[in-house]
Amino acid sequence: MISKMKSFLLGTAALVGGAQASVACTGISLMAADSSYVQARTIEWAYGELKSEYVIIPRGERLQSYTPTGANGLKFTARFGVVGLSVVEKEFIAEGINEMGLSAGLFFFPDYGDYVGYDAKQNATTLADLQVVQWMLTQFSTIDELKAGVESVRIVGLEPNAVVHWRIGEPSGRQVVMEIVGGKAHFYENKVGVLTNAPGFEWHLANLSNYVNLRPGSAENYNLGGVVLKPLGGSSAMRGLPGDFTSPSRFVRAAFFRNTAPQLDDGIDTVLQAFHLLNNFDVPIAIEAPNEKNLPSATHWTSAIDLSSRTVYYKTAYNSTIRCIDLRDIDFTKVKYESFPLDKVALQPIEYLY
Repeated sequence: MISKMKSFLLGTAALVGGAQASVACTGISLMAADSSYVQARTIEWAYGELKSEYVIIPRGERLQSYTPTGANGLKFTARFGVVGLSVVEKEFIAEGINEMGLSAGLFFFPDYGDYVGYDAKQNATTLADLQVVQWMLTQFSTIDELKAGVESVRIVGLEPNAVVHWRIGEPSGRQVVMEIVGGKAHFYENKVGVLTNAPGFEWHLANLSNYVNLRPGSAENYNLGGVVLKPLGGSSAMRGLPGDFTSPSRFVRAAFFRNTAPQLDDGIDTVLQAFHLLNNFDVPIAIEAPNEKNLPSATHWTSAIDLSSRTVYYKTAYNSTIRCIDLRDIDFTKVKYESFPLDKVALQPIEYLY
């Protein structure tokens, strides 16, 4: 057990130790005309494999949180079946949904949030930050239930240099952001439908005012002292939209892409639209790790979850084929607690026409 715990904490430290420089997760949400609600996101890491898996948790499964000293934290039993996409360990669900349609995901939030300090005397109520999504989805069916439930646990970090914040959504289209600052959970209604990383969510909303001039389409000609200035290409009214991969720039870019996207008819079209939008946030590996030769991209995977139909879609850096898990096809009273690699083989299928 001790050796497993050491290995697990080393993996966690590898994941989050350089979070400020190398994590670039971007989340968006979209509503279809038929009221299908989709939450989509990317997940990035530029320094090796994340060991990402899809995880199935049955109803009635007995679970326990890690703490910084072992697998000795909060014990809880799954009220609802869950499908999630994990990183490093199967317990660390980064994005998922339960059979009631509640969806949640974690996004790294370095330097701006802070949890309560770890106290071994309170292990019975201690919940690891990287297991909060697992706990949320197995325990609650609505955002309001979850907000009340958070008061009963002590959320602590497994690695001192990293903090996360969370996006939580319901099939109705309601979405909130949860951030822990000063050891206290703060919830924000997310009407813009976007989340990235640090700084805090309220800062990102205020920063959007710096881009109040941006519009879809082309800018009009402008007469400057008798010289007529004309746009040099399409989408010129969006000139000034930041294109780098910092968290503030990605938030602005995602907010404008998401909120200018046309509303499509149904859930599957909206899922595909989400993948197209998030293609703009794929991080080239050399941007973060110029000497990394084994990863095709810093963006390990992209997911889209239709909360209305309870379906999980994903593609990976190795295989851009979209794969789907339909929760309606899973009997959560009989299925086992299990996890499988996102890619059976890390290879992109190619269709040869000649």
